[in-house]
Amino acid sequence: MTEEFHLTSNPRSDVELTLHDGRIITGRRGAPLEEFINVIQDDINPQIVGVILDGSLRELTFPLNQDGVASLITMADGDGARIYRRSLIFLLEVAFKNCFPEGKLTIDHSVSSGGFHCQIENLDNFGKPQLVEIEEYMRRLVEDNIPFVREVVPLQEAIDYFTEVGEFDKVSLLKYRKRSDLVLYRANNVRDYHHGYMVPSSGYLKWFALDLVNGGFVLRFPHRYNSHTLQPLGQFPTLLKTFKEYGDWLNKLGIPSVGALNDAIQDGHIDEVILVSEALHEMQISRIADQIYENRDRVGVVLIAGPSSSGKTTFSKRLSIQLVARGITPFALEMDNFFVDRDKTPLLPDGHKDYESLRAMDLERLNHDVKLLLAGEEVQLPHYNFITGLSEKGEIARLNQDEIVILEGIHGLNPNLLQEIDPAMTFRIYISCLTQLNLDRHNRISTTDTRMIRRIVRDARDRGYSASQTIARWEAVRQGEKMHIFPYQENADVMFNSALVYEISTLKPMVEPLLRQVTFGTPEHIEAKRLLKFLEWFLPASSEYVPDNSILREFIGNSILTDFSMWKR
Repeated sequence: MTEEFHLTSNPRSDVELTLHDGRIITGRRGAPLEEFINVIQDDINPQIVGVILDGSLRELTFPLNQDGVASLITMADGDGARIYRRSLIFLLEVAFKNCFPEGKLTIDHSVSSGGFHCQIENLDNFGKPQLVEIEEYMRRLVEDNIPFVREVVPLQEAIDYFTEVGEFDKVSLLKYRKRSDLVLYRANNVRDYHHGYMVPSSGYLKWFALDLVNGGFVLRFPHRYNSHTLQPLGQFPTLLKTFKEYGDWLNKLGIPSVGALNDAIQDGHIDEVILVSEALHEMQISRIADQIYENRDRVGVVLIAGPSSSGKTTFSKRLSIQLVARGITPFALEMDNFFVDRDKTPLLPDGHKDYESLRAMDLERLNHDVKLLLAGEEVQLPHYNFITGLSEKGEIARLNQDEIVILEGIHGLNPNLLQEIDPAMTFRIYISCLTQLNLDRHNRISTTDTRMIRRIVRDARDRGYSASQTIARWEAVRQGEKMHIFPYQENADVMFNSALVYEISTLKPMVEPLLRQVTFGTPEHIEAKRLLKFLEWFLPASSEYVPDNSILREFIGNSILTDFSMWKR
């Protein structure tokens, strides 16, 4: 008997979405993921804003045409937080253009309390009434739940549109785009592109506020781990001043956005951009050295702190050179040597040792030794043995009259570090890569992304780590920064901005091959893909013109300062 098989050209009308917790959601074939997710959205807190479908990050508007396996992306996830904040910027843009079509809105930089600082141009006497009008319009849009329509258009159509509406920073950027199309989002009468995915509609964006700050305002949003609550805004005058100084400098250089940077590369002027950028760094470092010198009669300790991959090592050495040129000899007191014995290290909730906690330091010993050094007395310093986990005897030291202590570490700006030392005897420096260059006025470049790209390149060269390994560790690094560094940045007497306007173009040829090696289907691959798409906006630049004492050399190699030390006794 012959068995008969019959083929059908009509697939079943429904498909299944299998969640990683085992639940299966059935829906109509071709329906957007949002229809499937709405079945469980009310049961999930925080809010779902995206999906990892079969190993790829997808928007909730993505049509499900076949059975798939999915992980939910909420506002508590890194990708989810970016989706929410990016969509919130678009909501602000729609409201602003409808309220004040003659004005210009720029999304500037992030603030640690959770928000983006924004600037307004072409509007006289912008103040509280105007800001209230914008916020009320945004909340009406949320209540109306208007769709954010995703449109794939020919690149030339997008260029023509932005030319017509006078957004020439976008036109400048898009002329270097290699792809023949562009994704635009439309809400009411406003169209724009945004670097990354969005929520399906304005109704998702319930948590935000607008607050006036220093002639501009802050668009506030929740932190990831408390995604339905806005944190107190706080004060950050030093940070704002540092960002503004760098932004003003970029405008003077004629490179306010990535399109202008690409113009400089294309026209063969990147060498001039590099030289002027490096001159700015040297000027800043010299100015800081001047401040220390002017206060040399009272300052005995220079404290340096900043997040990962800020360039603290190179900065400290270049500052030391400037101090020596002024007759001041730096003495490096290594904070790592003041760890408590390993068995006394405090524990994290998961039982692992918390080496980044201030309580992991022997603060009593640190304060005792610093006081003796400042008094000109001989001190038996400790040496921490990382193999045995025990504190041992280190070098015997005494400061000469022209010497000053430099103490670098993550707790440098924490007022509890040197409680027994008169604050007047300290000079506190915060260093970070405070990127002010943006893709355009509405698409900002994250300072965190710049630092991660730096670290991926350095880890591969110096430590043999893959990009996947560096990306996997990055979340823990970021949590340590948020807990131990960012809350104290305003304690600094001065901030040094280690960002270099040309650096991503120089890092691009080095980091892209590393990112392409990240294995598909892993969480790290999603992050690598996001960074690769971000790098597409930049033309590559050669490193041949980067000076051998540049902060960037700390990450790309061949720094003349690698083995340099003025601190050897």
